[in-house]
Amino acid sequence: MAQNDNPADPFKKALAEATKTLANDPDLGVAYSVDPPGMTNDQVRLPQVTRRMTRQEVLMARGTADAFALRRRFHNPSTNARYEPQGNMARDLYDAMETARCEAMGARTMPGTAGNIDAKIGSEAERKGYGQITEASQAPLSVAAGYLIRHLATGRELPADAANVMNLWKDFIEGAAGGTLEDLQDVLSDQGKFAKFARQVIDDLGYGDQLGDDPDDIDEDQEDEASEDQDEQEADEDSNPDKEDNSEDEEASAEQSQEQQDDASQATVNLDDMADAEMSEEAEMPEGEAPMDPPPPPPHSDADPNYTVYSTENDEEIRAEELAEPAELERLRAYLDQQLEPLKGAVSRLANKLQRRLQAQQNRSWEFDLEEGILDAGRLARVVVSPTTPLSFKQEKDMEFRDTCVTLLLDNSGSMRGRPISIAAICADVLARTLERCQVKTEILGFTTKAWKGGICRETWLAEGRAQAPGRLNDLRHIIYKSADAPWRRARPNLGLMMKEGLLKENIDGEALEWAHRRMLGRPEARKILMVISDGAPVDDSTLSVNPANYLEKHLRDVIAMVEKRRAVELIAVGIGHDVTRYYDRAVTITDVEQLAGAMTEQLAALFDSDPRARARVMGMKRAS
Repeated sequence: MAQNDNPADPFKKALAEATKTLANDPDLGVAYSVDPPGMTNDQVRLPQVTRRMTRQEVLMARGTADAFALRRRFHNPSTNARYEPQGNMARDLYDAMETARCEAMGARTMPGTAGNIDAKIGSEAERKGYGQITEASQAPLSVAAGYLIRHLATGRELPADAANVMNLWKDFIEGAAGGTLEDLQDVLSDQGKFAKFARQVIDDLGYGDQLGDDPDDIDEDQEDEASEDQDEQEADEDSNPDKEDNSEDEEASAEQSQEQQDDASQATVNLDDMADAEMSEEAEMPEGEAPMDPPPPPPHSDADPNYTVYSTENDEEIRAEELAEPAELERLRAYLDQQLEPLKGAVSRLANKLQRRLQAQQNRSWEFDLEEGILDAGRLARVVVSPTTPLSFKQEKDMEFRDTCVTLLLDNSGSMRGRPISIAAICADVLARTLERCQVKTEILGFTTKAWKGGICRETWLAEGRAQAPGRLNDLRHIIYKSADAPWRRARPNLGLMMKEGLLKENIDGEALEWAHRRMLGRPEARKILMVISDGAPVDDSTLSVNPANYLEKHLRDVIAMVEKRRAVELIAVGIGHDVTRYYDRAVTITDVEQLAGAMTEQLAALFDSDPRARARVMGMKRAS
């Protein structure tokens, strides 16, 4: 795929530049990702814009970019921290109102941002179901307070779903804090004054006990203490006659010191005038003081801080639908279905077996021969035969079946080309469909590189002088075939992408596993299962040619150790043709790709098995079938 053939790239570039300008920070980094939007000290992460550039994607990207840029421009973190409440509810209210203040400041001077942020607010409110809420208790008070502050500050009507939440809480907020809200326009442009205003609103709403100490009162106490110390010092000087002889010298010294201070003050004023003249044609600098030293960059890997990457600039996390046109995906999917036809019967039987076992875990069961509960009519015959026999009762009990998310991480390396990748795609498709029937969320991910032999990353390394031990030296491509929340029918064509010629290249397993693990940690499900389908050790010729021979393999082992130590995600693996049990504790190796469907279903079924001995028997396997 050509580097610059994505029609969304010009829009992304233009939006990134506009975001930097609006934030008044030319060094601000702007990235696009399918992960939730966010902002750090030096970068904002915006929603991904696909090559289709739908209206919804464009509006969400613009609205999110404007919201982050305005907060960066009008928000001073040190002022925020000074007045921030201690309690959770009070802090949520404080943050929501400060966000609304920053967005309202932008709407005053740049009306176009208001429309973009309206679209973002409307989309988020619709996604959260705010339009269907009928009682105030079903919506967060902090969200409603933020909506109301924005409405009062800008005079703009909110999107319908957001307005519903605001209106449900409006009477309560205005009834409790109506007098304070009258001062909103007077404090909007001063963050310090607004922070005091927000704290008063929080107090009016009944959460004053969560505010903590008033920082202004603390400062006054410190000033009083300093004043008392000064009075004591003067009293000591009066009581010491020796100091009177030096009073004239001190006065002369004070006059000289005052002259020096006046000169320094005049110099400072001149410098300030010069700086103002130089800055007159430039944008207003963002509030807040820049740190003396930039913080060190975070390590590339949580599992191994010594694992390095030469450049991440051209790494790619991308949805499958962005790598091919819809017509091509449909054609590739049709080809995959042809591959599925001979295996359809066997795979379907395995899928049905897995579904029965999962549904059996979800069904309810009964406890019998109890002393209370529902009368067990099936055992009344015993009472008839022997009247002294006590009546038998039963009670229904729920089986333990926690909400679960399963991620399938598929090796998309060149060695998987042909039959192995076809079988892997087919099995992922069938398993996703089966698990969805059982209300188990399923995510399908793939990992490869953008090029053979290093790509742009290696070319940059060569051009910059061939640094020693550069670390990973290729451009990653992490592919999202199906997100956990996407229905199977919508993601179905995406799996055909694995049949695309030229997609499968190198495999860097450690970073892919860490990426999948990080995505799972953000999921709300109580139980998380990660299954890796691979055909061997990580291999990237460009990286291994200039680093130790075990560089990628060591990182993979470190990541596996981290995942298994944290125990937040259950990790299992299936090796195709190669023994992966030397890496993973829970693994099975198959020698024939035809066995993949059976191995995957057995592994998953064992995880859901209610009998721990059966579960241990299957999951403890380290065999070559």
